[in-house]
Amino acid sequence: MDINLPKKLPTSAYRGRFWLGLGSLLAGLSCWQLTVSISRLPAFILPAPLDVWLRLLSAITDGSLLTNSVVTLTEVLLGLLSGVTFATVLGYLLAKSRKLDRVLSPYLVASQAVPLVAIAPLLIIWFGPGMFSKVLICALIVLFPVLVNTVVGVRAVPRALYDLMNSLHATRRQILFKLEIPAALPIFLGGLRIGATLSVIGAVVGELVGADSGLGFLINVGRGQYDTALVFVAILTLILLALFLYGIVAFIESRALRWQEWNKD
Repeated sequence: MDINLPKKLPTSAYRGRFWLGLGSLLAGLSCWQLTVSISRLPAFILPAPLDVWLRLLSAITDGSLLTNSVVTLTEVLLGLLSGVTFATVLGYLLAKSRKLDRVLSPYLVASQAVPLVAIAPLLIIWFGPGMFSKVLICALIVLFPVLVNTVVGVRAVPRALYDLMNSLHATRRQILFKLEIPAALPIFLGGLRIGATLSVIGAVVGELVGADSGLGFLINVGRGQYDTALVFVAILTLILLALFLYGIVAFIESRALRWQEWNKD
């Protein structure tokens, strides 16, 4: 039996991507430095790249960057895990029950009409400035995109495949694991990509409103002390966290959906 394995990119393609990314990074840093040189703005308004680099080394040396990054990452991972779990279960129930969908959809849509920044202070007041409130904010911001993609993915399963499974006398468990999950997985993982990046935003919003640790807290400290370089360090660390989570989801997607590549000519 001849199986078409997914084709790997040649080494030259990976090198091209690397040099393109490196060139883009250097061009961005050059524009940043050029803007600082031309505008002659003071460092507390717009620090130079070298100032940010030195502040980064200082934050790493004194341990403040690592400590606060671990706090934010913990909040993000817990919020992402709880939000995705709840959204997946609820999304599946909504996809299978039109009545439940009609009952809960207005509330779900209304929840997205209220900016997270507006309700974050309430959550901090109700649940305190500890980690639980930040995890809850992360879970709330992750909930909607993952839930919607779960509903769309499950409902996109062709009716003919259900008929085929029923003709084979498949159990409900077999239909779930052999048909619905594999068929909905591509759309679900698309929502998970969005949720992974949004979860970082949720944690930072909660920390900016009220916290004594985390990267959002570090931003507040830098803002209060006019240490703009520290603010840049915290923001760049948040970007790296978001890219890290996005990369993990993309890796999972490439492994879980490898069968799609096998089916291509």
